[in-house]
Amino acid sequence: MPGQASATSQAPSMASPEAQETGAAPAEGSQVDAGAEKMGAPASPHQRSWLVRHFSLLLRRDRQAQKAGQLFSGLLALNVVFLGGAFICSMIFNNVAITLGDVWILLAVLKALSLLWLLYFAARTTRHPRAVLYHDPHAGPIWVRGSLVLFGSCTICLNIFRVGYDVSHIHCKSQLELIFPVIEMIFIGVQTWVLWKHCKDCVQIQTNFTRCGLMLTLATDLLLWVLAVTNDSMHREIEAELNALMENFFGNDTNTCLCLNATVCEVFQRGYLMLYPFSTEYCLICCAVLFVMWKNVSRRLAPHTDTHPGTPPFRLHGAIFGPLLGLLALVAGVCVFVLFQIEASGPTIARQYFTLYYAFYIAVLPSMSLACLAGTAIHGLEERELDTLKNPTRSLDVVLLMGAALGQMGIAYFSIVAIVATRPHELLNRLILAYSLLLILQHIAQNLFIIEGLHRRPLWETASEHPAGKREAEPPRRGSLLELGQDLRRASLAYIHSYSHLNWKRRALKEISLFLILCNITLWMMPAFGIHPEFENGLEQEFYGYRTWFTIVNFGLPLGVFYRMHSVGGLVEVYLEA
Repeated sequence: MPGQASATSQAPSMASPEAQETGAAPAEGSQVDAGAEKMGAPASPHQRSWLVRHFSLLLRRDRQAQKAGQLFSGLLALNVVFLGGAFICSMIFNNVAITLGDVWILLAVLKALSLLWLLYFAARTTRHPRAVLYHDPHAGPIWVRGSLVLFGSCTICLNIFRVGYDVSHIHCKSQLELIFPVIEMIFIGVQTWVLWKHCKDCVQIQTNFTRCGLMLTLATDLLLWVLAVTNDSMHREIEAELNALMENFFGNDTNTCLCLNATVCEVFQRGYLMLYPFSTEYCLICCAVLFVMWKNVSRRLAPHTDTHPGTPPFRLHGAIFGPLLGLLALVAGVCVFVLFQIEASGPTIARQYFTLYYAFYIAVLPSMSLACLAGTAIHGLEERELDTLKNPTRSLDVVLLMGAALGQMGIAYFSIVAIVATRPHELLNRLILAYSLLLILQHIAQNLFIIEGLHRRPLWETASEHPAGKREAEPPRRGSLLELGQDLRRASLAYIHSYSHLNWKRRALKEISLFLILCNITLWMMPAFGIHPEFENGLEQEFYGYRTWFTIVNFGLPLGVFYRMHSVGGLVEVYLEA
């Protein structure tokens, strides 16, 4: 009886701290019973069932609260997106009732609310000692945070050019139009700082309010992206001003609002048009980071996963052919980019430059597809285990990779239809047709290679767990330091022997990954910094109409740029884990 009483009094003290950890209830109940049996007092069935019921109830309530918070915040974001989408669609189809100014006012209110919440979130999590107890090691890698800063800076510069352009037309424009770009610059600056600092946080306080704030900010960024995709008012205004200048040159008067200083306005116009795709890129990256933060709210990690498990540094490891071929593609892409940009600075672009651009892609895309297929085949020959642990960051990476691929693939399919229906026998149209088909195949092959690589367990992780697993299987015993060193040496030799026959596969995967990294950087650089032959060759624009093709290109090109950048991050992980 004394032993049983001590076991009974000790069970709640052991259960109370463990009840805070998600998913640990049944295991802890069995540990309490096992401890009672070791102390000589068998646990009664009534006591065991009470502990199980108690822990199960706590877990069930915790999960229900999490699901309720996620559902409510998700519905909040959905309603905000539907409201903003209704405003934007009304502006497009009925410009008299709902104007662009009305949409700007709605977005200004949403940006102000999101800005207040971001400042409160940063202050609250910094001051509260138990606000963030865990950090997700997979969230917010350096390339994502670097992209946030890069594209955020470019978006701020875009709004500076917009303000300069509006100031140069202040004699025929409302001064209220200057307020909206200023609000957006403040919002982008604060959001970039908060996401850089807190993108890895697993917030444990005010979880429902945090979820709602994250979803409100995500909905605001999503609406900014939708407006940037569909709104061509600035482009039409610049085009109308250029036409008016030509009319004035020939002696015809127009009512178009003209700039007071033509040279300064040309700088603002070119800067705005060049940086316009970066605003859509920034909104997409912010949405991805905010979604990961939303999934990590109230998430609890095991102690050993709170720190990143010994990721090896980025080294070439003797890779030669992959970097050389990738550098060759990069140099060729830079040459094509410079030639095309010089030609694009003139009034028209000669057809031979379009031919050069599409010929470069036709040479690079098949080699990338073959490399991806070879890498996927090597993944199938490997003996590495699949990583089946639940990882919201990796799941989001896969979803973003598949979703972003739809941008360029959608443009390619629209181009195929336009070419086949009009003039498929011309040389340039044949090149565009071949380019579109190869682009679709390359996206499919590369997605297969990256997703297969991300779901393989890293060799360095297996190496760190392999000896530990052996030690856990053996009964605990005390030995000298010499015996411990001999055990570690045997484990190291066994690991080297197990994976020595994979050296050629690992080297091939590293060569392929490096080649694809450099090729994706090349294909990211060309559309990101101003090469848009899909819009400038005139074929699809003539077939679909200006407004329709503008929306298709503005929807697909930012997703294509985001896909290339996201692929580089995934390929770096595949390279490090090979």
